Amino acid sequence: MEHKVVPFAASIDRKKNSSAQIAEQLESLIKHYSEKDWQYVRVENITTFVHAEHGCFGFGARPAQTLFTHLVIFKK
Repeated sequence: MEHKVVPFAASIDRKKNSSAQIAEQLESLIKHYSEKDWQYVRVENITTFVHAEHGCFGFGARPAQTLFTHLVIFKK
């Protein structure tokens, strides 16, 4: 069995129904891979902690942050 993991980030227009937009984009992604014989399994949410960068004498310093990524999993 093979697996494919694809990042997913929906793009929404705040003036419209955002949940419907997200659903349509996810459905489109699933349909795209289904046409290539991949079967949808689930969406996983991954949390990643990025450490702070101190920079040189404080220049270019960046604070620590937490990133959230959504991944769509398919199998064959």
